Amino acid sequence: MFHVTAGCLLLLAVMAVAPGLFSGWFGHGDPRACDLGRSSQGPSAGHPFGFDMQGCDLYANVVHGAGASLGVGLLATACSLAIALVLGCLAGMSGRVVDSVIARLTDVFLGFPFLLGAIVVLNSVTTRNVTSVALALALFGWAPMTRVVRASVRSAREADYVLMSRTLGAGEWHIVRRHVLPHILTPVLVIASITVGGVVVAEAGLTFLGVGMQSPSISWGLQLAGAQSSFSAHPHLLIFPGLFLSFTVFALIAFGDTVRDALDPRARRPRSAQ
Repeated sequence: MFHVTAGCLLLLAVMAVAPGLFSGWFGHGDPRACDLGRSSQGPSAGHPFGFDMQGCDLYANVVHGAGASLGVGLLATACSLAIALVLGCLAGMSGRVVDSVIARLTDVFLGFPFLLGAIVVLNSVTTRNVTSVALALALFGWAPMTRVVRASVRSAREADYVLMSRTLGAGEWHIVRRHVLPHILTPVLVIASITVGGVVVAEAGLTFLGVGMQSPSISWGLQLAGAQSSFSAHPHLLIFPGLFLSFTVFALIAFGDTVRDALDPRARRPRSAQ
């Protein structure tokens, strides 16, 4: 299962980085080469996904949309993870006062609605692109990851080898770098892969509501938003971007599960229970 999910994600990554390798396989490789005379036409020879409302090749748009959608997911998750590692390690390794302050700050952000906060921030931004949308989502998405990191660090710092290292005179930074971070690798990778999928969905939802990505960017969220007014008459406009979005989220979540099973044998179910 690990090889299958990793292969799917590798394929999506190549599609995001080099969309021309895929979009040129059928008909037009340029998503901006449009013909209004073919507006909303269904799939045909050389155009397996049909055309969108502007007469642009939908297959080329879906392929090129992977870059922006995955870019938002990866950038937002990377920023959230960086914040979570810093605050989680500080809370887990420091005294009660620092731990309490960080815990209360995390609770405040956990209690604030994720999408509502992003909507408020993005409504005050003039340019909404991959960077601005990702930073807005990271601003309200770091708290759950911080709680996971904090709990993992607190568990790791009580391990015998950590206590022995501290007894031998090792500094806190040495302990974190050599012992704590490798210990928390599994939960961090799992929640990071799941978070990427959640952010991709959040970006699509925000764009669908009109506060996410803006043209001339190309993303799955923009394609879903453009299809909402004509879905009943032209369902292909919504089906194909939706399928790619769903497949990506499924692959990311499945990858997180397989990583957890591979790095933590205790999480595997016994064969008799399967």
